Amino acid sequence: MSETTEYAETASPVSQGGAAPAAATSGHSRGTPPPPESWRSRLYRWDLKASPYAFIAPFFLFFFAFGLFPLIYTGWSSLHNVQLASLDQQTWVGLDNYKSLLDSTFFWTALKNTFFIGVISTVPQLAMAIGIAHLLNYKLRGSTFWRVAMLAPYATSVAAATLVFTLLYSWDGGMINWLLHFIGVDPVNWRESMWGSKFAVSSIVIWRWTGYNALIYLAAMQAVPADLYESAAIDGASRWEQFRHVTIPMLRPTILFTVVVSTIGATQLFGEPLLFGGNSGSKGGASHQFQTLGLYMYDQGWIVGNLGRASAIAWAMFLILLIVAAINMLFARRLRKN
Repeated sequence: MSETTEYAETASPVSQGGAAPAAATSGHSRGTPPPPESWRSRLYRWDLKASPYAFIAPFFLFFFAFGLFPLIYTGWSSLHNVQLASLDQQTWVGLDNYKSLLDSTFFWTALKNTFFIGVISTVPQLAMAIGIAHLLNYKLRGSTFWRVAMLAPYATSVAAATLVFTLLYSWDGGMINWLLHFIGVDPVNWRESMWGSKFAVSSIVIWRWTGYNALIYLAAMQAVPADLYESAAIDGASRWEQFRHVTIPMLRPTILFTVVVSTIGATQLFGEPLLFGGNSGSKGGASHQFQTLGLYMYDQGWIVGNLGRASAIAWAMFLILLIVAAINMLFARRLRKN
């Protein structure tokens, strides 16, 4: 019995002493610093974090240089009296440029012309684009050719297209007046007519942008599930009823998008009326009958030389576009709820 006890007392220090090196080793491992990170792992980690910012940096650099800075500088110039002949001499006038716009009949005439030309060019343009896209959505021979042909007007320069239409609408010898004379209608002086000039400018816009919008609608139509058309056909719906009750509801977001883009384009309409008007292009005709906001801004800035007022017109156009964007957001929310 005593020998067993003595052995136990002798063994316990050994076991305790045996545990001590393990504990010391464990503490030593916790105190050891991790191995140094290689340069490749640091480069990979830096590339993973910084690459997305490097990819999007060119866009923001160009946006700040050619988008944001001109916008802010134009807003600053709209609060000053800036003349083209003396750019270094700027006088603070506050909101006087905006007040003069509100009191100017030419500004309101340009605003009305912009709205009217925008309506009579956007509505027929989008209606025709939907119809053309509906035809192209079916299997046609040479469908690729017809789809590429739709982009030909869009690829044509504004100057070339306007020149051709100017010849077509010519007072003496133009094809449009020749056709009117052929059916017994008196010729129209399209450039000087109050309403004819607006329709002439609108026809150029319609011709250039109908095919472009048709391809947008075609892409949206091809994304409509075929099951919807099959179910409608089983229920006895004709192609026209399928188009009304299936295609149009599915195209609502796309239609809203094209309406907003076309409205923005109509607000910034410049090249077509300028080239159509000839010598009086910047005035929008002798009586300002087709002068748009873009033409009015150009006339005030580069013909009259009042850059302060031209900057105020530019910001007025910008505010109009913000209103259009707000209306777009409201309609988009309603569409999501429905």
